[in-house]
Amino acid sequence: MRTLVVMPMYNEEPTLARVVEAVRRFIPPNTDILVVDDGSLDRSPQILAAFPEVIVIRHPENQGYGASLIDGFQYAIEDRYDAVVTMDCDDQHEPFLIPDLLAALHEADIVSGSRYLPGSSRGQDPPPDRLKINREITAKINEITGFGITDAWCGFKAYRVEALRLFEIDETSYGMPLQVWIQAKRYKLGVREIPIGRLYVNPDRRFWGGLDDADTRRAYYLDVLDRAVSRWLEPAYRPSGGRPAS
Repeated sequence: MRTLVVMPMYNEEPTLARVVEAVRRFIPPNTDILVVDDGSLDRSPQILAAFPEVIVIRHPENQGYGASLIDGFQYAIEDRYDAVVTMDCDDQHEPFLIPDLLAALHEADIVSGSRYLPGSSRGQDPPPDRLKINREITAKINEITGFGITDAWCGFKAYRVEALRLFEIDETSYGMPLQVWIQAKRYKLGVREIPIGRLYVNPDRRFWGGLDDADTRRAYYLDVLDRAVSRWLEPAYRPSGGRPAS
């Protein structure tokens, strides 16, 4: 299975080299690494230059987490990869689990890491506001889709590229995964979770784009979810008390 590991990056100088080294060590044969540099202002580009085998897409300015993944998905589609693994460059995902994600992909179209499944290594406690929002949005996604997932926001995932070809993803910020879950329901895709570690190397990490405030972030996520449901699903799938997007 020809695989592309897609790694969004923005100002990851402290952890980048260590993460890339670990990914190189644990990826299976016939796997390439793509880093999408979302306009980094630190030394991240210079650090990447020490890894000439790593494919790099660079945004001239910051466009958003979702935009980086959209570009990575498009690269995988155009270059005819079979599978994509997404993971962050901030040392919060454990590269030794990449083979486990890919193995589970033989039985699903999307395999998502979960920090809350039985068997997940507990690690650090999540920041309370993140945990509260994650639980609320995850419950709404399950109400809509019936997937029964436990962690809506984990960025450590594997996708079949044939599934990515179905998607119309255009949310460029952190709400992008909500479009993925709703379209997975729309196209009747198989979804699985596997347990991963719960690591918060930097619990004070910023969200950018005005989303550091928890109430603002929650309202944004709910708006993205409402719009995705209205765009791709029948009204019967809207969560209780949900409203169609204007």
